[in-house]
Amino acid sequence: MQTVKMVVTGPFSSGKTEFIRSISEIQVVSTEKSLSKDTAEAAQKEATTVAMDFGRITVDDELTLFLFGTPGQRRFDFMWEILAEGMLGFIVMVDSSKPETFREAKTILETFRAYAPTPYVVAANKQDHPDAWKPEDLRIVLRLDPEVKLLPCIAKDRDSVRQVLLELLYTILEEMETN
Repeated sequence: MQTVKMVVTGPFSSGKTEFIRSISEIQVVSTEKSLSKDTAEAAQKEATTVAMDFGRITVDDELTLFLFGTPGQRRFDFMWEILAEGMLGFIVMVDSSKPETFREAKTILETFRAYAPTPYVVAANKQDHPDAWKPEDLRIVLRLDPEVKLLPCIAKDRDSVRQVLLELLYTILEEMETN
């Protein structure tokens, strides 16, 4: 049995924890902390990841994916490099309905590319939201090269999450074949 470490990263409230919960075959190990009611973030959600989320999915008899979700807030970014160690690929989650987070998503993408030159995909999350930007528009604003896979996603939908993970696996395999 081979295990593959993948990291799910992105800005605060982009859907990282939900993404892992939707697909994990085990109860997700989560380090969520309640947000105090007087913070701006508390108006958006009740808890935030402070260290990591961990989930697992068995692809087949030979392959298991370990999914590590990063905290999205900058004050916990010291965990990013730790979680990036040993990853074979990563997913950058972008909340398609919150343009104010796009710059942060681009910064996180560049940070993870600097940690390790591993394959990655970008997941345009919340595509079911009425204000969601289309993936092709996100590609422009995030200044992604045409060869970077930018995938529509709904983190609450297991099939959508599965498709993003498969695309990352395909990207990893393509890179392994060319090297």
